[in-house]
Amino acid sequence: MSPPTPRLRRALLVLTTALAALLCALAPLPAAADSPADTDPADTARAAGDGPADWTARPAGGGADRDARPYVYLEGTPGTALQDRLAVTNSGRAPLAVRLRGDGRAGAWIGFAADTVTVPARTRAEVPLALTVPPDAVPGDASGEVVADDGDEEIRVPVRVRIGGPTLAALTVEDVEISGGTIRYALVNRGNAMLEPRLAVRADGMFGTLLDRPERPLPLELAPGRRVERTEPWPDAPALDAVTVRLRVTAPGGARDEAEASATYLPVAPAVGGGLLVLGGLALLGSGAYRRRRTRRGDPEPPGAESADDRQPTTETRPLVKAGPLVKAGAES
Repeated sequence: MSPPTPRLRRALLVLTTALAALLCALAPLPAAADSPADTDPADTARAAGDGPADWTARPAGGGADRDARPYVYLEGTPGTALQDRLAVTNSGRAPLAVRLRGDGRAGAWIGFAADTVTVPARTRAEVPLALTVPPDAVPGDASGEVVADDGDEEIRVPVRVRIGGPTLAALTVEDVEISGGTIRYALVNRGNAMLEPRLAVRADGMFGTLLDRPERPLPLELAPGRRVERTEPWPDAPALDAVTVRLRVTAPGGARDEAEASATYLPVAPAVGGGLLVLGGLALLGSGAYRRRRTRRGDPEPPGAESADDRQPTTETRPLVKAGPLVKAGAES
């Protein structure tokens, strides 16, 4: 086998360099750290028990803070009026004026005797509230909030209402995407009942199962009609494979859905580029070593190769002949 010619070696080096540059250009940039995708304005608002240091607002009832209700819960049929109370505690040394309002679907059904309540210093006041379920309300669960605002900070107290009648638990998982070590998806409550979703994740590659996470509860409550976008981390995603990820979600009441997405993983470009360059360098070194060994052994030139002597220009040498006088044939001196 003849070694590569200088022109072939140069072409090999250019090819490996071009492939490395191409893979570097195609490699995805590292994904930025994801923020929680299921964040909702109601979830990020101040909770009832985490208010300002000098005043609090929470559902009335229960002696100690640890026994306090986490939210206002009411049940009724369409057209009924439901009653409850909100406890506002002023721990400061001056009177506190708090403005009250409802927010969200169920919050719009809440009314107060007065929109603003003044609580004396070091005093706890219980404020009555009335929630009227609309006559045309759809059976199922409705949610909202009572917002207490002192002008500087606000406290949001969750409200849950169960409206009598047939309920439907329906949950879908949508828009599944795979990006590096992150799986993105969306959950949508298609029914009329409050849902507590559970998620199972499975990923299969060309040579078998890569990921198999059993069903587990998700840290959220999904109100009817609500859509939540979430991410699932996959820190040990493959470097080179074609994978299919399947998500299965369930919820009490028989809600269930599945969705899948596919992706192709390629090695990190810098590593591949470096490997190609190393292979190219090894090829060049091997070619040079082979040529030197052939020269030392006196191996014949490969077919088509010219020797140094063959490439030298040749010159024909002829003896010089001295010219003399011309003599005619038959002439006499």
